[in-house]
Amino acid sequence: MNIGEKEYGNVFLAPMAGVTEVGFRTVCKMAGADLTYTEMVNANALMHNSNKTKDLLITNPIEKPVAVQIFGHDENIMAEVCASELLEKFDLIDINFGCPAPKIVKNGDGSALLNDLNKVYKIVSSCVKAANKPITCKFRIGFSNGQNVAKEMARVCEDAGAKMITVHGRTREQMYAGAVDYETIANVKSSVKIPVVGNGDVFDIDSYQIMLQTGVDGVLVGRGALGNPNIFAKLKGIAELNKIQLIEKHIEVLRQNYDEKFVSATMRKHLLWYISGEDNSNKIKLQVATAPLLDDAFRIVKSFLEDNKR
Repeated sequence: MNIGEKEYGNVFLAPMAGVTEVGFRTVCKMAGADLTYTEMVNANALMHNSNKTKDLLITNPIEKPVAVQIFGHDENIMAEVCASELLEKFDLIDINFGCPAPKIVKNGDGSALLNDLNKVYKIVSSCVKAANKPITCKFRIGFSNGQNVAKEMARVCEDAGAKMITVHGRTREQMYAGAVDYETIANVKSSVKIPVVGNGDVFDIDSYQIMLQTGVDGVLVGRGALGNPNIFAKLKGIAELNKIQLIEKHIEVLRQNYDEKFVSATMRKHLLWYISGEDNSNKIKLQVATAPLLDDAFRIVKSFLEDNKR
């Protein structure tokens, strides 16, 4: 699909807080993801020079193109961030209007903005005017069950200048449970002229095909990629990569950019995802979680996967 003046593929890695750091994005890109997104970045914290927030902006040259996702409710701060040099290296700037986390909603950010489409317009239009690259938006179909503002939200984002929208086919109230509303995603696609990406419960080829049947231009893969970067290879029909080598690369990239404490804490949860679903993986999960050092945990996982010929 075309987003702005550039052509992209159609299978993307979703932004996920605490998950899509630079190492994971890198291995997903290697496995076939056409576009990756950073974890969502607090625009206000970024403008207050939070080093922890700036760490979320670390990228790897091989993951181009790459998008940054920001969130906030003050259109002036959001615009300031979009105009800053901090985001210069990114190809796209995505605005989060979908995060359902209570602490985000409490501050009037994320999916809370689904209750104020006038504010959404101000935020998107301000960012479009300030940025020198395409602005895209990600949102849910509504805040509460029974409240469906998806078509109106899509048109507001388009009218404000967004170049692409991503629709997660659930309400904020649903969180990540319940059925994805494919009909609404299809209705959104038919109501706007800009590209539409579908999101929600894409875990395999079958669910990918179901999402494509809505007519969307692209598909965003979230939880289906956890411990499974090769999902992108499967969806695109290309050769899968060796899982052990992907894990080694994941660790390598993190160690190039962060201290060992962060790397260890981050990779231990990823290691558990990497072995989840493998036959007899439960017997080693405790060993992986309690191993003294990350390298010890990796050796356990490597031996297990070699025995399972992965």
